[in-house]
Amino acid sequence: MLSLTALTYRLGNRLLLDQATAQVPGGARVGLIGRNGCGKSTLFRLILGEIALESGTISMPRQAILSHVAQEAPGGPETLLDTVLAADRERLALLAEAETAIDPARIADIQLRLADIGAEAAPARAAAILSGLGFSASDIHRPCSEFSGGWRMRVALAAVLFREPDLLLLDEPTNYLDIEGAFWLTEHLKRYPHTLLVISHDRDFLDEVSDHTLHMDRGKLTLYRGGYSSFARQRAEKAMLAEKAADKLAAERAHLQAFIDRFKAKASKAKQAQSRVKRLEKLGPVATFAREEAAEIRLPDPEKPLQPPIISMEAASTGYGERTVLSGLTLSISDDDRIGLLGQNGNGKSTLVKLIAGRIEAKSGEVTRARGMNIAYFAQHQLDELDSDATPALMVRRKMPQAGEAIVRSAAARLGFGAEKADTPISQLSGGEKARLLLGLAAFEGPHLLILDEPTNHLDIPMRDALVEALAGYKGAVIIVSHDRALLDAACDRLWLVADGRVKPFNDDLDAYARQVLEARKDSGKRGSETPSSLREERRAAAEKRQHLKPLREKAKLLEQQMEKLTALLARADEALANPGIFRDQPAKASQLAKDRSTLAEKLAQAEEEWLVVMGELEET
Repeated sequence: MLSLTALTYRLGNRLLLDQATAQVPGGARVGLIGRNGCGKSTLFRLILGEIALESGTISMPRQAILSHVAQEAPGGPETLLDTVLAADRERLALLAEAETAIDPARIADIQLRLADIGAEAAPARAAAILSGLGFSASDIHRPCSEFSGGWRMRVALAAVLFREPDLLLLDEPTNYLDIEGAFWLTEHLKRYPHTLLVISHDRDFLDEVSDHTLHMDRGKLTLYRGGYSSFARQRAEKAMLAEKAADKLAAERAHLQAFIDRFKAKASKAKQAQSRVKRLEKLGPVATFAREEAAEIRLPDPEKPLQPPIISMEAASTGYGERTVLSGLTLSISDDDRIGLLGQNGNGKSTLVKLIAGRIEAKSGEVTRARGMNIAYFAQHQLDELDSDATPALMVRRKMPQAGEAIVRSAAARLGFGAEKADTPISQLSGGEKARLLLGLAAFEGPHLLILDEPTNHLDIPMRDALVEALAGYKGAVIIVSHDRALLDAACDRLWLVADGRVKPFNDDLDAYARQVLEARKDSGKRGSETPSSLREERRAAAEKRQHLKPLREKAKLLEQQMEKLTALLARADEALANPGIFRDQPAKASQLAKDRSTLAEKLAQAEEEWLVVMGELEET
């Protein structure tokens, strides 16, 4: 379907593509992956013909339709539905021609073609796509100009999905979406009938959507079968084989060189030594597998822990001006909570985190924060507010104005900006580098609570893994708003659902939430006949029993999460104490670790006892 042959392209002094070749099969769903800055978006622009190749060819079948999400979001007076329908230019042209055609044969051809492309069902299909991306039935008849930029980008995405081109290019499509929209898009793309090429750093999304993976690395393109997990496994196997081959080659070179060094001066062995010199030259240098550089994010722990709860709310409400967005908030946040926020964009997630962070006040009720609490707040929109003329070193200097230059440089290096990057203007940093800088600056002083609003939008997969690892070791509380399911799964042990002006715990996993979202976004259709009264009674009784058991189940789940967390902390303490050098080199730290371990063991025993009592009550009911 898509043939990329010997592509070469330079951006300034950087060689982004170096004789890169790949063949994308027709009908394949391909995830295009690679580190930030390797040239994935540039490759899209080359395929689209927006920029010219230095050398090489890009070809696809004649008459094939190629499409991508427009950079300019629609914002005119046209309704959302009309904007999406306008993406199918053939349908519009045929409908317009049908109004004026007078030749009976041509009219018949037009009507036949309209039937072939499903023109009559097109409005319903367009409405279903808009609904899947989070628009209500009333929204689709409103002008595009009434929506914010993020929502208009969803309309642009809906338009290209509605068109269903032969080759669809999507560049980080989930960045425009909340997790609910990402669930729907994943299911929709799994059924995409043509060839799809999608750039994404969301490993769960790639695993679900793609059946091939195109890896862009050091100017080359390599196509693998399977999604991201399959790619990672194949690449690891390839790295292991390459490493073994390199070791074998290195051993042979060493053996030949030893013989040459030993016998080259002896006349009786000179001929054999010369033979080995020639053989050594033919072997060439030892080839090693090009491994990707490890990524690292550091999140400093709070200096002084606070007694839980660090934040509590009692019947609180909040909003803007006269408008109340959230009400009836009775919530509690502990010092080590990991909370993921669910709910469609516009339901109040950002309002909730602003209330928690103290950026807006409660209209009624009580919000109590622990004295001396430090809260860090990271939000994607802050990337646009960074001083583009400043440098990472200067941004760190503003955090520590009295510190010496060496200390400032060291602090910048800890954020991932060493000597080669510390003085680079922020305007020249990649999106991922800006996100890492902003995250590091937000958490610079070791906050007790870290609020992350879509932290992964500009991070590649290694950096996302580094963020998960950093959060696992971080000793403060964390609240995350993200469409990245892998991040929520790995980093959160509690979920809160923000919907209908309320916030309540979601006592199930993300799989259950995905099913709930997808079910809610399907057309309701016609319901069956009325349920018999006996079955209604059974269902009512079962519902009452579930309601009665719900508090116990919730308590059991929280205790299980607490036990899991304590067990992990114990394992970490045991691992540290297993190092004999710690007692010799850091006796004070070793003593504190031993005390912490004892406290953790006591807490675990207490949690296990409570869990056994709760499970006993559940079994008796």
